[in-house]
Amino acid sequence: MEKEIPKTYTASDWEEQLYAKWEESGFFNPDTCIEKGVTEKDAPPFSIVLPPPNVTGTLHTGSACMLAIEDLIVRYHRMKGDRTLWIPGTDHSAIATQAKVERLLLEEEGKTRHDFSREAFLERVQKFAADNQERILYQVRKLGASVDWSRLAFTLDEKRALAVRTAFKKMYEDGIIYRGERIVNWDPKLQTTVSDDEVDHREEHSPLYYLQYGPFVISTARPETKFGDKYVVVHPADERYQAYTDGQQIKLEWINGPVTATVIKDEVIDPTFGTGAMTITPWHDATDFDIATRHHLDWEPIISEAGLLLPVAGEFAGMPISEAREKIVRKLETKGLLVKTDDTYLHNIAINSRGGGIIEPQIKKQWWISVNKEFEREGKIVTLKSLMQQAVHSKEITIIPERFEKTYFHWIDNLRDWCISRQIWYGHRIPVWYRGEETYCGIEAPAGDGWEQDPDTLDTWFSSGLWTFSTLGWPAHSQASVAGRPGPENDFANYHPTTLIESGYDILFFWMARMILMTEYFFGKAPFKTIYLHGLVRDEDGRKMSKSLDNIIDPLDVIAKHGTDALRLALVLGSTPGNDLRLSDEKITAMRNLVNKLWNIGRYISQQETDSGEQEKTKSDADYWILSRLQNTTSEVTRLLENYQLSLAAETLRDFTWNQFADWYVEVHKVEKNDTVLHHVFITLLKLWHPFMPFVTEALWETFGHQTKNLLMVERWPTDQDSKIHSSFQIVIGLIQDIRSIKAFYRIDPVTKLNLTVHKNSQKMIQNCAVLFKHLARIENIHFSEEIPLHTVLAQSETLQVFIELDGVIDFATEKKRLEKEITTKEKYIASLETKLSNQNFLERAKPDIIAAEKEKLSDVQEQIKNFTKHLASLSS
Repeated sequence: MEKEIPKTYTASDWEEQLYAKWEESGFFNPDTCIEKGVTEKDAPPFSIVLPPPNVTGTLHTGSACMLAIEDLIVRYHRMKGDRTLWIPGTDHSAIATQAKVERLLLEEEGKTRHDFSREAFLERVQKFAADNQERILYQVRKLGASVDWSRLAFTLDEKRALAVRTAFKKMYEDGIIYRGERIVNWDPKLQTTVSDDEVDHREEHSPLYYLQYGPFVISTARPETKFGDKYVVVHPADERYQAYTDGQQIKLEWINGPVTATVIKDEVIDPTFGTGAMTITPWHDATDFDIATRHHLDWEPIISEAGLLLPVAGEFAGMPISEAREKIVRKLETKGLLVKTDDTYLHNIAINSRGGGIIEPQIKKQWWISVNKEFEREGKIVTLKSLMQQAVHSKEITIIPERFEKTYFHWIDNLRDWCISRQIWYGHRIPVWYRGEETYCGIEAPAGDGWEQDPDTLDTWFSSGLWTFSTLGWPAHSQASVAGRPGPENDFANYHPTTLIESGYDILFFWMARMILMTEYFFGKAPFKTIYLHGLVRDEDGRKMSKSLDNIIDPLDVIAKHGTDALRLALVLGSTPGNDLRLSDEKITAMRNLVNKLWNIGRYISQQETDSGEQEKTKSDADYWILSRLQNTTSEVTRLLENYQLSLAAETLRDFTWNQFADWYVEVHKVEKNDTVLHHVFITLLKLWHPFMPFVTEALWETFGHQTKNLLMVERWPTDQDSKIHSSFQIVIGLIQDIRSIKAFYRIDPVTKLNLTVHKNSQKMIQNCAVLFKHLARIENIHFSEEIPLHTVLAQSETLQVFIELDGVIDFATEKKRLEKEITTKEKYIASLETKLSNQNFLERAKPDIIAAEKEKLSDVQEQIKNFTKHLASLSS
């Protein structure tokens, strides 16, 4: 070794300088890896795009989890020698970003966006986004993400803007994008439409009012929407309303006077809800809109886009809903139209997840993507919906975990046309211009005077849906892209479709499904081969992290206290695809201890003889054993990583590092020194651990004198070398463990040295490792004899048997009494368990898992009695 490793590992002393070395090396860029010879030009590609964080704030633990998982996978493939590309980027997140800036303007300056020109306001938003982007990219670096910074993308930059306009134009010309009046989720607070997937639902107890509507009784939680109701809908098979015919008209008294109502029969009505009769407000309810569309009914607005009642509400016109509702109910009561009120009703309130405003559905002329429009593809008639279904049905895309396929299909099967226009200023402006009756859609503005561009912007997810190919050069470079030739201009041919997309399961529909829609439409193929879904990161009690609960864990705070590697390990170990992860300071501390353990092992090895690079001619049985364990570990970790079983891979490595290498072989080395094997195993371990904890492994690699060679991050991943390594040392380990267990059973001080008698059948194996065995098992003397002395207890591992001499070590009388008492106590416990398990009433009422647990208890106690009885016999002999 060139220098001794410092006594302690302080992450802050290493992480910033190591990341700077990685970045300066250029090895994050696959073209540089090829140029410098660390990756073959014709190596298999591995590509992934970073789910772009929103430029509205800072990264949270969910983002840290995403980065830890993706960087682990990317570093593994880079070390495998794959042409590995990981493209970073950020998302302009139009609604959320504009809402944040508008809130800041109001709080700090008392202004709204309407106090500015559109251009001046957008300058404010763009500065806010740029500042936040810098903060986010700093955090990405702090987490050790080995992304290719030379290919950094932003969903609103010029290259992505060209992709958006190109995509919109083609879809518009093909009739997939259209403009039409349909019901939308309208946010009066932000004055924009919101997609179905961005609407959260909050349950609230609110009164359910039963109202007399002519001969019918209807129920509603929203009497403010009922002014224009002139249709009453019932189920065709509802016997209560068989006297009424479809289309029948009935005159009745309503809120502001007499109306003529029409009876409509439709199977969508649930006869068991309320009275089975309902009036409809097509302008303000999606279900009602569908009914009205099917039956070609009229509709009119009741609530304005500002959330105020319109003139149709008569005396209540101009009132906000919250103020008008109680007054409307009082008027209904005065007119004798209020039948009763149910105060136990649980009502779902629709909330804009991006801005917090209450959704008030409206019918508006918007831009849409048709998911059911038929078109021809390779001689077959398809729709966007069918292409999205087929991509997963055919296994062109694999979803991990598989159970999310059902969730995916359920969402696709119920997919409606996608409203892609937003009434905000920030974002990609719709590339459509109007002049009188003329409409022009193009990548650039039309020539000539008098053209006005559509004021709306596109849904953020439209640009995000192009992410896997817009980041790879489409449309500018895609046509001329050449497979096998390095360089960003050839990225599309080299890396699309991407290999993997990884993100939280909560974004499957927001983003991944839309990427499938876009890529299948434009290229007739899936955007990626595998979807890996991680769970949400929760606190130690399983609660969602939030400011109100004061349980938010800031990744940068954790890094400052424990180091990046500890945080990354805490987010990977124990994490399985699709399942939520609990994160606690205790878990992070345990992972920091694992990082320190690796450092301390390295420090011990650094103090040994310098590695000569030559294998010793002879190795001990322990050497063969650790090499065989290393071989098995390498093979298993590789297999698990290939199958994206990341936590199991880390657990396998931890078990080998801590339990086999540190606890056993390092102790063996103190007796039987083989520096070459010790060094070889540790260097291999650094390579295996590098994707999981890159900083401490690179620091150890550098300190071991490898800084004159390649960085560890581009060292070749270890492979199996000798499949014929065998060793009997595991049997010796088993024997030592049994001896330690016996010491614990008899409460013998672990440092006490014992005397053993070894039968001749085990003599040869013990003699072969006598010095090492005596050191590890803390043995004073070993006697080889065919006769077994009195007062001994058997310790064994497979066929290897020794007898521990207990004379002078324990008090026989005291131990006999203790064992007899233990046996008596446990026999009573067994009797109680057997009585319980023979009770027919218990067996019939208890759940299967409770019964199984009781049977397991019984089995465990029976085994304990056998053990106590065996030891009691030894003491009595």
